[in-house]
Amino acid sequence: MKKSPKVVITCAVTGSIHTPTMSPYLPITPSEIVDAAVGAAEAGASVIHLHARDPETGKPTPNPKLFMDFLPRIKQQTDAVMNISTGGGLKMTLEERLEAAHASKPELCSLNMGSMNFALHHIAPKYTEWKYDWEKGYLEDTKKGIVSNTFEQIERIIVEVGQAYGTKFEFECYDVSHLYTLAHFLDRKLLKPPLFVQTIFGLLGGIGADPEDMMHMRRTAERLFGDDYLWSILAAGKHQMSLCTMGAIMGGNVRVGLEDSLYVGKGALARSNAEQVAKIKRILNELSLEIATPDEARQLLDLKGANEVGF
Repeated sequence: MKKSPKVVITCAVTGSIHTPTMSPYLPITPSEIVDAAVGAAEAGASVIHLHARDPETGKPTPNPKLFMDFLPRIKQQTDAVMNISTGGGLKMTLEERLEAAHASKPELCSLNMGSMNFALHHIAPKYTEWKYDWEKGYLEDTKKGIVSNTFEQIERIIVEVGQAYGTKFEFECYDVSHLYTLAHFLDRKLLKPPLFVQTIFGLLGGIGADPEDMMHMRRTAERLFGDDYLWSILAAGKHQMSLCTMGAIMGGNVRVGLEDSLYVGKGALARSNAEQVAKIKRILNELSLEIATPDEARQLLDLKGANEVGF
């Protein structure tokens, strides 16, 4: 692992997992996403991971016009790196998932490294009333669906976004096999180090959130990539802060945000993304770990620079 002299904090501000019923603080409209992103950056995040939502219903959408509504406005107010999702949302086609990346030509995109049973159906029984009609079915359908990221699809994203625009990737690895898939593309020289490897824990269908699960992912990444990667930790729900803290102590970077957890503490909904960023920054500072600025993150991740994007 290429050890970072400072910790890069990523904040994923809305995502495509949680639905509006689950929290009144989940950013929905472009203006809410702008406020969430700017607030997270001011709190200490150097990378902002972004999805779009239908401003009328809160449903995840690939609509590039919505991305291009909030991206320039965020850029005007902060120098944070903007990381655009190519995972999109459930049932989106690959073409839909790539629309925002083609429109924005960003410095950084997410890239899921394997197909998986991305299960959310177990969340639905927790709610008896829904703010919007689409929410319950959206979650329940994950019991019979699969999130597709085939080798062909991954290669297309690498070529059509990475090679075409000089965009780098946050490689999202939900299981050990995803690390081996990433190694396959590195061995084929379709990718160049440093790799930004985001190991993800605690989602049903992926690897668990036990500390030993995290250690196994790290050991595997060390064996496959050596000094050619930067490690980051994302843990879902209640595991967010504890695993991020553990990983940071071991030299990793961290990701927080309302995409990954709606809470800031046991039973306490986070009122903003900035609240989660401030909490992990406070923990890291107490451990004598320094936080990377956006420009330091760009240097660590070997990004092309904010002046080379399409917005």
